[in-house]
Amino acid sequence: MSVLSSTQGTSSKIMASNQPTREPENISNENEDEDLLDADEVGEEIPEDDDHPMEDDEEDIQEEIHLQNDSIAHFDEHKDSIFCIAQHPTNPAIVATGGGDDIGYIFDATVEPGPVLPSSYQSGPQQQQQERKGLPLLKKLEGHTDSVNAIVFTIPHGEYVATAGLDGKLRTWRHSKKDDWSQWDLVAEAREVEEINWLSVCPNPQQPNVVALGANDGSVWVYRIDAADEGNELNILMTQYLHTASSTAGAWTPDGKFLATVSEDSSLYVWDVFGSAQPVVSMTAEDQRFEVEGGLYSVACTTAIVAVGGAGGNIRVVGLPQTADTSKKNKAGGASKQQAGSTGQILASLQAQGDGVETLSFSSPPLTMLAAGSVDGSIALFDTAHRFAVRRHIKEAHEDQTVVKVDFVRNQAKGGWLLTSAGMDGVVRRWDVRGGTTAAGQGFIQEWQGHRGGGEGGGVLGFVQGGGGNRIITAGDDSVSLVFKADI
Repeated sequence: MSVLSSTQGTSSKIMASNQPTREPENISNENEDEDLLDADEVGEEIPEDDDHPMEDDEEDIQEEIHLQNDSIAHFDEHKDSIFCIAQHPTNPAIVATGGGDDIGYIFDATVEPGPVLPSSYQSGPQQQQQERKGLPLLKKLEGHTDSVNAIVFTIPHGEYVATAGLDGKLRTWRHSKKDDWSQWDLVAEAREVEEINWLSVCPNPQQPNVVALGANDGSVWVYRIDAADEGNELNILMTQYLHTASSTAGAWTPDGKFLATVSEDSSLYVWDVFGSAQPVVSMTAEDQRFEVEGGLYSVACTTAIVAVGGAGGNIRVVGLPQTADTSKKNKAGGASKQQAGSTGQILASLQAQGDGVETLSFSSPPLTMLAAGSVDGSIALFDTAHRFAVRRHIKEAHEDQTVVKVDFVRNQAKGGWLLTSAGMDGVVRRWDVRGGTTAAGQGFIQEWQGHRGGGEGGGVLGFVQGGGGNRIITAGDDSVSLVFKADI
């Protein structure tokens, strides 16, 4: 068992009983005399049988199973798995989720003091506690006819929330009344594809309220949301069809200048959305150095490089176009000379893990780290400023369960060295990527439990940690969103 595993708390009883043996039937009377004792056998002692009568085993055998819950609050309106979660950019207490019940919700994650655990999470059978109330629902986002698997608030002010689903619909709502977070009005809906796989919001404040999406037909779409533009509330800025298989992930560069998208066909395109609307980087499986057999499923960007992850633990790192502004930022962030002026070049081909790379995250400058989470349950840390050397491979980060998400805490006070991870084991963990001295030198700091996990349909499918990283809010496969307090 891993050193990271911990005791588990809600009790239940497993009942077991043994049935008494049946009496033998149809016993013949022909040999009745054989059953009588002879005179010389009357004084014979019969050895005591150590076996206990079956009746003694009929008492109930009880076993307590504990499910630990470290959360300080919960939201439980969903009736099916929560597939996606988003956090408002200016008010981190406002959170949106979408799930397999075809519904999106906006709720207030503000935690009142002195919460009481819900009865379903009590730590023992004798503990009689009043059920803890769920977090208040602000808005129910309806209108989808299949699972809502992507949700975002727009930047810079969080004026809009957008949902996307397996029904191919993109639906948008606008926050219509200041200081009343329950007021969200439907703006518009678009349905151009059969299924939407992902949504990504543009972080450039000079390009407000822009979202990109990728579809199962490989297409990539970019929209600007503007409720004031009557009849064109969802303005299409770009549509591209260069991927030949499903587009699995997309990410903007931190400055919002470029959009990187990947596909099951092992292709990467980096789009100049607000310029030519054409790819400035094109990488496909035709280049055998870049090809990842089985496809690409994750992507992350700095302003200098883009990393893509795929099947078999494979990661490829490619250079991005540089401008005068980005060159200064990259130098301050520790980008190497090799990375400068290397547009479209493969800078690294990495394979530290044994199964698919599901999630990637770059640290903020001045730290120069790339974290990768894998289906094999491990996290690998690469130093981007030193030839992408493997600084650490945490092989049992989430036991043998898929690492669904890794994300660095964006908190300059902590120097950007805190990494949060979550997986299908239902556990959220935080790591010190500088090295650390705990957990056998793996940098483990703290963990939080509350979702079932362990193959019981309670893994963590996503989380947010905005507002400095002192709160982590999860999207659970068990249909519950939990709030954890982090001692950062």
